[in-house]
Amino acid sequence: ISKEPGNSKSAKSTAVPPGPPVYLDLVYIPNHSNSKNVDVEFFKRVRSSYYVVSGNDSAAEEPSRSVLDSLLEGKAQWESNMQVTLIPTHDSEVMREWYQDTHEKQQDLNIMVLASSSTVVMQDESFPACKIEL
Repeated sequence: ISKEPGNSKSAKSTAVPPGPPVYLDLVYIPNHSNSKNVDVEFFKRVRSSYYVVSGNDSAAEEPSRSVLDSLLEGKAQWESNMQVTLIPTHDSEVMREWYQDTHEKQQDLNIMVLASSSTVVMQDESFPACKIEL
């Protein structure tokens, strides 16, 4: 067995380095909510009233269950229990399972998940939509 240079496993780097939290009104979870770029540290640092969860590709694991679980773990470490609203852009199996499996914890952490059943129809196309008032 030969090892190629640079192929050894190293400590996992986080997309958001440790530091003081940043507070925002609306955050789009990067990379279609894929776990390669978003972890618990992201949610500990990037605190928002609204998170948009996109992704509708189960083969690419988007949205990632681990990202959704990271939200719960990161939010549990916030000093306040401010309400957080999760806005999925698609109705995915991952999102539905996560919602059902963690519903009680979501309530404890003051996290609300909006249904993605609203649709905007424009001429020959239609797409899911959600109205947010800040």
